[in-house]
Amino acid sequence: MLRMKQKITTRMIATMGLLVALQVVLSQVLGIETQYLRLSFSFVPTIIMGMLFGPLWAGIGCVLADFLGMALFPKAAFFFGFTINAFIGGLIYGYFFYKKEISWKNAIGCALATTIVISLILTPIWLSMMYNQPLFSWVIWAPRLIKTVIMLPIQAILNYMVGRMVPLQKLIKRVSV
Repeated sequence: MLRMKQKITTRMIATMGLLVALQVVLSQVLGIETQYLRLSFSFVPTIIMGMLFGPLWAGIGCVLADFLGMALFPKAAFFFGFTINAFIGGLIYGYFFYKKEISWKNAIGCALATTIVISLILTPIWLSMMYNQPLFSWVIWAPRLIKTVIMLPIQAILNYMVGRMVPLQKLIKRVSV
């Protein structure tokens, strides 16, 4: 599943660079961030990365966006756990959307997988480690659960809508090998 047999082309590098830049802008500049919560639409470029390049390259692109975002717009101390989250998020989007028909089942499954694995399992662990809070503290879980209720349906709908865009389908045919 995680093969790097894809031929790297100039078009692929340029497209990945634009998507990484868009992800940095959406997460660091246009996102809302507090000590325990980040709310952004940075998953939209990740959808496109996953569709175009597959799980491994989408994960690598998300890691690059995480590093660039922290280097250009540091809002808190760097913590490697969130870089792991970025890589896993790219893997999940690539798994659900690479060379697959975009359906409501895939869109909702992807939103559920990212929410459960990243937002409800890994992120609370990282926050607990960073801020020396008990893992089951309301400080960690209250904003996370509110975010989940609000963002899960929005993320599922945007997964489907972005994945079904006609110009994006043409781009996939031109960029992917």
